[in-house]
Amino acid sequence: MIDQLYRKAILTVAERDSVEKLLRARAWPVAQRFVAGEDIPSAVQAMKDLQADGISSNMDLLGEFIESAEDCTRFADNVLGVVEAMQGAGITPYVSIKLSSVGQGKDEDGQDLGLKNARRIITKAKEYGGFVCLDMEDHPRVDQTLAQLRTLIGEFGHGHVGTVLQSYLYRSLKDREGLDDLKPNLRFVKGAYLEPESVAYPDKADVDANYRRLVYQHLKSGAYTNVATHDERLIEDVKRFVLAHGIGKDGFEFQLLYGIRRDLQKQLVKDGYRVRVYLPYGRDWYPYFSRRIAERPSNALFVLQGMFKG
Repeated sequence: MIDQLYRKAILTVAERDSVEKLLRARAWPVAQRFVAGEDIPSAVQAMKDLQADGISSNMDLLGEFIESAEDCTRFADNVLGVVEAMQGAGITPYVSIKLSSVGQGKDEDGQDLGLKNARRIITKAKEYGGFVCLDMEDHPRVDQTLAQLRTLIGEFGHGHVGTVLQSYLYRSLKDREGLDDLKPNLRFVKGAYLEPESVAYPDKADVDANYRRLVYQHLKSGAYTNVATHDERLIEDVKRFVLAHGIGKDGFEFQLLYGIRRDLQKQLVKDGYRVRVYLPYGRDWYPYFSRRIAERPSNALFVLQGMFKG
């Protein structure tokens, strides 16, 4: 409950225009810990640095609350540029997209624009043997995102498109079970959006318990599982679970956030596990940055120290 109250307080304050203006002006030097630059060359260099340590990347061009259809299509074009840049750098493309950012819910010639733009991105990624992860957003978008995932897996296969499930949502266990026939590649996270208690667990212990249930069930299903957490207790539990159930290290990977616990990332690689880092970049970094601050008090303290240092 305390964690939920802290997150709610931070996200509520962060939404204030005056706070956003201050942080955008003064926090970018600190935000670079969590965001791999504002342009493609910076992000590609970050990917190469990770690759040198045996760590893969999940590239995410940051952008939220994109309103017009034209801007959504332009954003999708920019993601295609990311796919091309990764291929050009000798890195198999792996990108995340928010369907809302590419037009989900907007009609264009009788088609959902988000689905249309997602098809363009996945087509290009598949051409290079790559993968597109459909980021999960707040709870009102879950049904449509899962429906569109089903459509896209039908068209491209589960080896080229997947999505994310959030353990703080009550519904996620049933959502996962409902996808079993697709054998989907799923990324499991705890959840970072501010959700009401009517749809999400308020207590961390319940979120963690549901996280274990989701990951264990998906591992047992035989579908590829992305364990996205920095919680070392959960990581150790997953290690014990796969060992006890004879699940090979090629059936899952650990995913961590850029700029957080690089030592843990390297240790997991050293221990023979697949590791991928969620690597966000772009000029629209503030919403993502706010959610990182809201995850734990130590992140907020780090930001304050960086802003007022000297």
